[in-house]
Amino acid sequence: MPASVAWRNAHCCGEGLAVAVVLSSSPSLVSGLFDLNVSVLEKVLRALLVFGFLVIALRLGGKRELGQINVLDLAVLLLVSNVLQNAMIGNDNSLTGGAIGAATLFGANYLFVRLTFRSARVRRLLEGRPRVLLDHGQTRRDALKREAITQSELRSAAREHGFAGLGDVELIVLETNGHLAVMGADVAAQWWRDNEREFGDEARHHPG
Repeated sequence: MPASVAWRNAHCCGEGLAVAVVLSSSPSLVSGLFDLNVSVLEKVLRALLVFGFLVIALRLGGKRELGQINVLDLAVLLLVSNVLQNAMIGNDNSLTGGAIGAATLFGANYLFVRLTFRSARVRRLLEGRPRVLLDHGQTRRDALKREAITQSELRSAAREHGFAGLGDVELIVLETNGHLAVMGADVAAQWWRDNEREFGDEARHHPG
């Protein structure tokens, strides 16, 4: 047999063998990608438990964790995300399981948003309420201590908003989303009016 013919035959046999290997491995490949190793109920429960834990942990951790993150906070959040990822995945790494977990988290977040939108009581329970850190240029030390925010951080926030110092600021509020709202007199008066229901007599009797 000529060498060229032998080479073609060997080449064709090699291609056929390769195709056969791919075809034989396709079922296991598809199975590995899409077959769940745990029940759907377990995937949903794991995702809901992780979501609930994060809501409670961030609520108890204070509003600072949401907006005023330092290096240590960032390190903790990264480590927690890795730990909770493993807890949520369990023994399943399939695409189907990932899609179920993601859909569960999106659904839980949607319900969370709708609840806080419809009910002020639920919103206060889950998100807390804004905390006044400075009023009339005077810091509230108990509020700063509770939120673990220093006066240096307040001064930095004041400078970022164009104020020379804390004495020039009328009001600084730590919002429920972790944002530090720094306000002059006019804006502060409007803020108190907008939050009269939340702060009651303190807002009604506040000057301006």
